[in-house]
Amino acid sequence: MHQKTSTRDRWQFSAAVLLPVVLALVITAASVLAFVVWSTNNIDQRALERQSAMAAQVIESQRETMERELTSVAVWDDAIINTRLAFNQTWVASNLGVWLHDFYGHDAVVIFDGKDDPLYVMTEGVSRTPQAMSPLAPSILPLLDRLRAIRPAPQRPGAPGTARFVSDYGIVSGEPAIMTAMTIVSDTGALTQPQGTEPVLLAVKFLDQATAKQFNRDYLFAGGSFTLVQSNDPDRAVHPILNSSGRFVAFFEWTRERPGMVMLHQTGPAMAAAFIIAAIMISLLLTQLRRSSAALEAGRRLAEHQAAHDQLTGLPNRMSFDGNLVRELANPDNETAHISLFMLDLDRFKQVNDTLGHQAGDELICAVGDRLRAIFGPNTMIARLGGDEFAVLSVNHDRPIDVMEISGRVIESIRRPFTLNRFKAHVGASIGIVMTRGIQAEPSELVRKADIALYEAKAGGRNRAVVYEEHMNELLQLQHTIEAELREALCRDDQLSVVFQPLVDQQSRKVVGAEALSRWYHPKYGQISPARFIPVAENTGLIEALGDVVLRRACELGATVPGRTVAVNISPTQLRNPRFSHQVFDILHQTGMRPLDLELEITESILLDDEHISSQNLRTFRTAGIHIALDDFGTGYSSLSYLKRYPVDRIKIDRSFVSQLSEGHVSVAITQAIVSLAHAMELEVTAEGVETEEQATILGQLGCNTLQGFLFSGGVPAQKITEIFAAPENALISRKQRRALSATANSH
Repeated sequence: MHQKTSTRDRWQFSAAVLLPVVLALVITAASVLAFVVWSTNNIDQRALERQSAMAAQVIESQRETMERELTSVAVWDDAIINTRLAFNQTWVASNLGVWLHDFYGHDAVVIFDGKDDPLYVMTEGVSRTPQAMSPLAPSILPLLDRLRAIRPAPQRPGAPGTARFVSDYGIVSGEPAIMTAMTIVSDTGALTQPQGTEPVLLAVKFLDQATAKQFNRDYLFAGGSFTLVQSNDPDRAVHPILNSSGRFVAFFEWTRERPGMVMLHQTGPAMAAAFIIAAIMISLLLTQLRRSSAALEAGRRLAEHQAAHDQLTGLPNRMSFDGNLVRELANPDNETAHISLFMLDLDRFKQVNDTLGHQAGDELICAVGDRLRAIFGPNTMIARLGGDEFAVLSVNHDRPIDVMEISGRVIESIRRPFTLNRFKAHVGASIGIVMTRGIQAEPSELVRKADIALYEAKAGGRNRAVVYEEHMNELLQLQHTIEAELREALCRDDQLSVVFQPLVDQQSRKVVGAEALSRWYHPKYGQISPARFIPVAENTGLIEALGDVVLRRACELGATVPGRTVAVNISPTQLRNPRFSHQVFDILHQTGMRPLDLELEITESILLDDEHISSQNLRTFRTAGIHIALDDFGTGYSSLSYLKRYPVDRIKIDRSFVSQLSEGHVSVAITQAIVSLAHAMELEVTAEGVETEEQATILGQLGCNTLQGFLFSGGVPAQKITEIFAAPENALISRKQRRALSATANSH
């Protein structure tokens, strides 16, 4: 009886399942058929749109390429000499006319003098007399008139010239063509020409069958060709070519791609077979039903595992880690256990992702997980909390582990290079540690303390481990307070100020410039040290606003004392901003300060970042005449390769070396090596933190160029530094003045 009931139930269940499946199959077949027809037309239309867009882009690219090709020879002192100053037919033919034909494939080249008379004509790769321009004249002369109508931009004396150009499509000698006209100007600024009378280089490139064959070959157009009359063939796609006036010049035609129809022809039989197979599969469905429950159970277990583990590394995830931490702290067996929590964050992981790609970043994360397993062993809870952050929970019942020794092994292990896609990747690790005894700690509080320690590790220079101490919480709260008050101060004009510390020439002891330093006097907390609020500004994103204040006030001073160097510190955050160079130039323009008088001080961490935007900004500043100084040299990862790779004018020896200078001390040899290296690379050297005459004397003997420190003066207000610059003895600092400056600096 039980067997009959079981059989009847199975058949009833199968029928209940089978009928919906059959109905679903019929509905699906009809839907798929309708979708396929719609998709076929849609795909064909998208293909046409894509090819039309490609044709437009390719033709426009030809015009833009032609502009760049003309620029390569039109912005050239030799071109002016041989066309304007003394026309040299042989040179012009070899370097302009025939060269543009042979190297770039230009079909015609005409050179006009400043009065728009033809000097030289080239057609089909052969130099002609100026009279040969007649067939070309009706098309190219209007282009020449448009070029001459462009108002020349003002040119600074000695600056390279700026070529004006006009480019358009038109009919030349009965064929569609691209025409480009460009003025011939100096590339060095050594040769000057009355604006508006420059010689003109005009080139023509026909949109003929040769060009169409190139398009067909390079961009896979089928049967592409240029015509003056549009085709009515439905299998041919057409892209109209319009000139700048919006008039039709020609048409580019090609045989349309119909990927939708191709797909339909190829997949139609397969789809029919698929439906037949699906019908067969229904008959097999009943036998699979009995296996479904087992598969569902296995899937449930797998889902639970995946929900608790990171899919990339296989390590427990944040949810699993939080649950395990709660269980360990609630386990009575751990009442006397030594519990250590490590929070680990990778340093420079973003650079690996940005330079090698996210796949390499994933491989790096997996490799870090393997190295952590090798150090902590299989019995320690290691979790990936997300991104490049890991957590390790160690429970030891015997004795507390040496957390700093283990952290050192972790840091050393992570520091070793990772091989990713045949590239070597270098990262570091910052670790925050918190330890507790027994189970009295709250899980969330333990994690919070570990995060605070991790923050301290990163703030202290990264690639290090820090054990949580109670005062860190107070420092963190203080930093939050400083952040809030600093935001308020940046919105006011009565708290933040800028003082200037003189830069003294080592030989003459005359003031040659000053470094701008920010100061903050709070009405409640008094004078707040830059060492306290500058790092907070860096970490909270306020450094750009603060840097803007310092730079603007420094430039306001620099505008009043031309010829004096005014140095300003800039942060890595500012330099990574793509608009930072525009901000600097705007401030220089608004204040009237000369770029040559501005010196921007950067730190070695900027060089280590190897950011494209940072290096581009540095090169832009150097091109404009702004000087670059490398601050705190010798305290970080100084490398000769960085000094060769990046544009730096000066290095500043860190005060930690200067403070130890005395006869026979090792700092003398180190400083001598730094000065010799800098001078060999034609760099100036400034020593900061000079406080005694002995230090100044030794630095002078070593060849240091500029001195800075409390021996001469601390930071003084803008009015005082202006008085020093204006002193009749050319700002020579005497002992009496030093005492007066020190008193002024101490009051600020």
